[in-house]
Amino acid sequence: MTLVVAAACALVTIGALFYVFYLPGELHLGPQKTRLSYLRERKEAVYENLRDLNFEYKAGKFPDTDYQAMKTSLEEEAAAILAEIARLEEAAAAAPASFHNKRGARV
Repeated sequence: MTLVVAAACALVTIGALFYVFYLPGELHLGPQKTRLSYLRERKEAVYENLRDLNFEYKAGKFPDTDYQAMKTSLEEEAAAILAEIARLEEAAAAAPASFHNKRGARV
């Protein structure tokens, strides 16, 4: 009887390990994120945080000094994100033009 129980436990353990650690031959990964797409997502998150902060301040959940400090911090982060987005978009727009110049084509 104990041999049957031990064999059943071993089979259950092997099955559980196989289920947990099995990797299929082909993995389906999501689209790869670029720095620009990450920054756009981050910008939306910061804007949402600013809206939430404003709402909670108007609801009386934050004193004025805390509100001003958090608002300033979020606005500075948003400005840095927007500046980097602009820089990356300018670099992306300039890259094809410089590629054509190197190849001898007219721009």
